[in-house]
Amino acid sequence: MIRLADEVRDALAAGGAVVALETTLVAHGFPPGEGVEVGLESERQVRAAGAVPATVGVLGGEVRLGLTAEELADFGPEARKVGPRDLAPAAVQHAAGATTVGGTLAVARAAGVRVLATGGIGGVHRGFPHPPDVSADLAQLARTPALVVSAGVKSLLDVPATAELLESLGVPVLGFRADTLPLFYAAVGGPPVSARVESAEEAARVAEAHWRLGGAGLLLGRPPDEPLEDVEPLLDEALAAAAAARVSGQAVTPYVLAHLHRESGGRTEAANRALVAQNARLAGEVAVALAAMA
Repeated sequence: MIRLADEVRDALAAGGAVVALETTLVAHGFPPGEGVEVGLESERQVRAAGAVPATVGVLGGEVRLGLTAEELADFGPEARKVGPRDLAPAAVQHAAGATTVGGTLAVARAAGVRVLATGGIGGVHRGFPHPPDVSADLAQLARTPALVVSAGVKSLLDVPATAELLESLGVPVLGFRADTLPLFYAAVGGPPVSARVESAEEAARVAEAHWRLGGAGLLLGRPPDEPLEDVEPLLDEALAAAAAARVSGQAVTPYVLAHLHRESGGRTEAANRALVAQNARLAGEVAVALAAMA
C-alpha cells in the first residue's frame, strides 16, 4: 500500500540520502494556501544539502512516499490529520491524509528511511493527566530507528513532561550546538538534553551507534536561527481560548497556531516557516552523513 516515487526508490536502492517530510505542516500548520510553499521550501533545503526529499501523505487510496508539487497542493485544511492509527483507514477510504510526525515515522520505518525533518514534535499535552493526552509521535519514535530533526517539542505542550517520557522510552534527545532542548520559537529555556552534538556528522555517528546498540528513535533539537522569546503570554492566551472553545485532541495544534499567527501580527508564522526550512536543511546534512557511513 506504500507507493514510492521513482526518485525515492532509486535513492533507497542505491543507499543514498533520503529525508522524510510530514504533510500536517502543509495542511494545518499555516494559513490556507501557504503550507504548500513551506513544504516545497523544505524539499529545496533537503536537496541543497545533497539528499532526496520524500514527503509523505495518503492520497488516492495509497500511502505515498514522495509527492509532486501538484500532489502536495491536495493537502489543504480539509485533509485528515493522520497518525499511525489512521493510515489504513485513510488509504482504504480514499481520503486525503496529512501525516503527523508519528504517521510519517510509521511510513518511513516501513520504507527504510532513517531521517525525518519537522517543525516541532508532539508530546505530553498540558494538564496531563486531565485529560490524558499524549501524542502518538512519542510511541512511534520509540520503536522506529530514525532520527527526527525538530525545533524541540511544540511549546504548546508540557515540555518537561515530554522530555521525561522520552527518557523513559529510551529516546536520546540531542542538542545541535545546544545544551538545552529548544522550545520551538525560543532557542533556550527547555530541559537539558541528554547529549550535545556540534555537527551533522557527529549526530549521524551517534545515531548509527544507537542503532547498533539496539536503540530506535532519536530526537535532534535545533534552535531556531532567529528565535522569538516573547511568545509565552500569547501561547497561554491561545491555550485558554482553545479550552474555552472546547477544542481538544488533534485539533489543538492548528487552532493554537492560527491564534498565534493572528495575534502576533504574523511574526510566529514567519518564524515557523524559517525553522521548518532550517530543520529540513540539517536533516538533509545528517542523511548525507549517514549515507557516507554505509
